[in-house]
Amino acid sequence: MNRKLIAMAATLACAFTGAAQAQISDGIVKIGVLNDMSGVYSDITGQGSVTAAKMAVEDYLKASKSALKVEVVGADHQNKPDVGSNITRQWYDADKVDMVVDVPTSSVALAVSQISKEKGKIHVNTGGATSDLTGKSCNANTIHWLYDTYMLANGTGKAIVKNGGNTWFFLTADYAFGQALERDTEAVVVKNGGKVLGKVRTPFPTQDFSSFLLQAQASKAKIIGLANAGGDTTNSIKQAYEFGITKGGQNLAGLLVFLPDVHALGLEKAQGLLLTETFYWDLNDNTRAWSKRFAAANSGKYPSMNHAGVYASVIHYLKAVDAAKTDDGTKVTAQMKTLPTDDVLFGKGTIRQDGRKLHPAYLFEVKKPSESKGPYDYYKLMATIPADEAFRPLSESDCPLVKK
Repeated sequence: MNRKLIAMAATLACAFTGAAQAQISDGIVKIGVLNDMSGVYSDITGQGSVTAAKMAVEDYLKASKSALKVEVVGADHQNKPDVGSNITRQWYDADKVDMVVDVPTSSVALAVSQISKEKGKIHVNTGGATSDLTGKSCNANTIHWLYDTYMLANGTGKAIVKNGGNTWFFLTADYAFGQALERDTEAVVVKNGGKVLGKVRTPFPTQDFSSFLLQAQASKAKIIGLANAGGDTTNSIKQAYEFGITKGGQNLAGLLVFLPDVHALGLEKAQGLLLTETFYWDLNDNTRAWSKRFAAANSGKYPSMNHAGVYASVIHYLKAVDAAKTDDGTKVTAQMKTLPTDDVLFGKGTIRQDGRKLHPAYLFEVKKPSESKGPYDYYKLMATIPADEAFRPLSESDCPLVKK
């Protein structure tokens, strides 16, 4: 090859490299972790999610030797849709954030999802539970990674009814998440031959559940379904224990319970509780190794399911950015659906056209104090629910992206 051709080839190579780099807006991939940093969900999301996102960035860049420049920022949405919306718009419009992850509190998650669609950005939700994110409110810029109300209902609700818990009373947090969880669980209870004797909507958040628990007790329902989460769940379980409700023969169903909740309650109060999660630190060698690394970076606190979801979803997001050679939200979302998922915490999986990430779910029972070998050794695995059974089938979806 003569010198002129060599020079031309070098020029073309530089041009293509520059074009590829130019697809990354402002040269930086910026990830925003938006969640509850100070309220009832701060232990299951909070700063731990920021830590998980930063671990994902570090691990991905090291393993892939990618040239991406990545920055992680965090903010507290205070469980308020208006606050979450304002932060998201500020991030997208002024701060050049490319992707928003986590976002517990379903009302905030639904708002962030719509803003992401408007702005052509991407929202990967791990913290919000409403199945509407991949149902009637789905869009091409949102991926729902971790769990949802349909999965929780099919896990905990179905198992309890099959084991004789056929009459229910719901304590429901009065906002989008609680209402969706109650709706989906009630459908499963009735479908499997159970009956709902009553329900009460509780203010969100609230400290005093006494009047609501007394109504549940008076109903004589075998199962009191707690359609709430975080501090609301732990407070209602503590007060039910104090009132002797469980000793009186009624059982509590924690429809969304995380490991930090059980840790805060203690095994004496939480023992026997059935719950469904998609991650537990003690599942296998990979989850144990990662969880110990996480705890070392998180003041000794072991990860919640949500922290694991943030880590895994950020890994997959960065893979998609590299594969698509852009941080354009719509294009990266499509790339995330095209690429099979594979990480040390959830293993191999897929993302459907409605944005639903598929992986197994696990039904656990909280151990008795005598069964635990130490801090965070809290769960007994009762059943593994395959991915295609855990989540709502596409044939039942009302997502406008699903072709039927």
